[in-house]
Amino acid sequence: MNKVLLIGRLTANPELRYTTNNTAVTSFTLAVNRNHTKEDGTREADFINIVAWNKKAELINQHLKKGDRAGITGRLQVRNYQNDKGENRYVTEVVAEEIDFLNTKKPEEKLASAEEIADKNKPYEDFAREYQEEFVYTDDDLPF
Repeated sequence: MNKVLLIGRLTANPELRYTTNNTAVTSFTLAVNRNHTKEDGTREADFINIVAWNKKAELINQHLKKGDRAGITGRLQVRNYQNDKGENRYVTEVVAEEIDFLNTKKPEEKLASAEEIADKNKPYEDFAREYQEEFVYTDDDLPF
């Protein structure tokens, strides 16, 4: 079984590109804290390369930026290639299969004030008042 679960923060904005077949692919690095702390109280982190394909790649590029928290479920992949000098190079990365956007809200978003909510509901208040007045029943109207 090849299954990886990670939660961390993006170290840079995702890089979206397209293959020659017009397939979307994005890559980024996720900083994942280790469970233990050093003697001075600081934590070390691992920097994991992540790659995502197709619609996931486009969604990641649209919704994540440097510093955002994300949960990644995927599989570990090791691939190799030859560089310009003819040397063999190996790349280890996680291929994202599922992603959870873990930020609670974006900084530019704000909670609506009570006045803003009341203003949005005003057109419905008149309708509700008319509707209630139209269907007012007395005890004499009830069948029991």
